[in-house]
Amino acid sequence: MDHQPQNDVDFLEPSVLLDETHYQEGYKTGYNDGLVSGKEEGRQVGLKMGFQVGEELGFYQGCLDVWTSAIRIDQDAFSARVRKNIEQLAALVSSYPLSDPENEQVQDIMEKIRLKFRAITASLGVKLEYDGRPAASKQDVEDL
Repeated sequence: MDHQPQNDVDFLEPSVLLDETHYQEGYKTGYNDGLVSGKEEGRQVGLKMGFQVGEELGFYQGCLDVWTSAIRIDQDAFSARVRKNIEQLAALVSSYPLSDPENEQVQDIMEKIRLKFRAITASLGVKLEYDGRPAASKQDVEDL
């Protein structure tokens, strides 16, 4: 009778080892699949965010191009204060670190660009704003 329980333990041991082996293999496979899909998802989010930043900067640069062209045609097209703000906005837009997205100042610079743009449009008395940002920001919150 003492011999029977020993056989049960021996009989179950390969099954337990097999379960542990399957668990470890499944864990490794799942972990590796997670790394791949996580990198891909990160790449997609980065691409989307990069596109949005580029689109917004392009909007501001387009406005700057129109304003500087107007100034070249007529120096008095805008007040001295507005011209100074346009120059400052141009400097901010050109200082945006496009090639260094991990630069900790990107948010700060973008906020300064937005504020300067609002100051110019308010001085000019025009209602002009970048429409993509508010909708994109709301969508980004929903995506997260």
